[in-house]
Amino acid sequence: MDVVLRYADKSVLTPYVYPDTWPEDDPIRQVISLLLVTNIGGYLLYLSTATISYLFIFDKRLMDHQQFLENQVKLEILYTLKSVPLMSLPTVLLFFLEVRGHSKLYDDVGTSKLSWLFVLTSVATFILFTDMCIYWIHRFLHHRSIYKYIHKDHHRWKVPTPYASHAFHPLDGFLQSCPYHIYVFLFPLHKYTYLALFVFVNIWTVSIHDGDYRVPQILKPVVNGSAHHTDHHLFYSYNYGQFFTLWDRIGGSFRNPSAFEGKGLLEEMLKAQASKGPQTNGHASNGIVKNGKME
Repeated sequence: MDVVLRYADKSVLTPYVYPDTWPEDDPIRQVISLLLVTNIGGYLLYLSTATISYLFIFDKRLMDHQQFLENQVKLEILYTLKSVPLMSLPTVLLFFLEVRGHSKLYDDVGTSKLSWLFVLTSVATFILFTDMCIYWIHRFLHHRSIYKYIHKDHHRWKVPTPYASHAFHPLDGFLQSCPYHIYVFLFPLHKYTYLALFVFVNIWTVSIHDGDYRVPQILKPVVNGSAHHTDHHLFYSYNYGQFFTLWDRIGGSFRNPSAFEGKGLLEEMLKAQASKGPQTNGHASNGIVKNGKME
């Protein structure tokens, strides 16, 4: 994050925002700057990626499903916009530790003992490490003593859109993002690679909420995609994984996606419409799907 902060200082903050007498490396200034950068950057990344996905990927026929809430897109966006500032508070503390040099992030591969091969290897270990951690954190958030206080809000969206990707309770969102931050305090990682991975995981989070269930046949047993995560929103106790199905299979929580079996939301909705004729959106707000039935 110090790379981003240096750029923000040089381009905007030093010439236009802060007085010349306030050093760039002052801790209080750094915390304030990180709060600004994290919130503005978070909003821009969320709104841009979710909007692109919503406009060009999300199958809007899903909005006619009976469990799609009235004004759901607006609700998802507003919930996220309210959560991001609170979510950013503990996140900025971790970014501050990074900026002050307490992480294992490094700058120049050329002057480092770590080669480009290590950079490529660290991408794989970052994804595998965070996938494992997020699985167990996510599963912990579903424990009955915790779920209703923290994670239940995210499951309001039974038929999620890309805008639901970051619509978490602030503590929920922070906890599920922790592995991305913890990694750099445990293992060396190139700074620019870290920034690229940070953007990637946000795009991935949007993608598993985009309602596009297509996955190359060879990857279906391995990759946790939108089809898997949609079933998670519907059935709760399955498919907790972030990137892969590995930990769901190990933990006994894997469920083959309904969409892969021709029983997904869209298929069921189209069959119902074909048998009953045209119907309007019921906007069910409290229904829960269990075993394919509304309760």
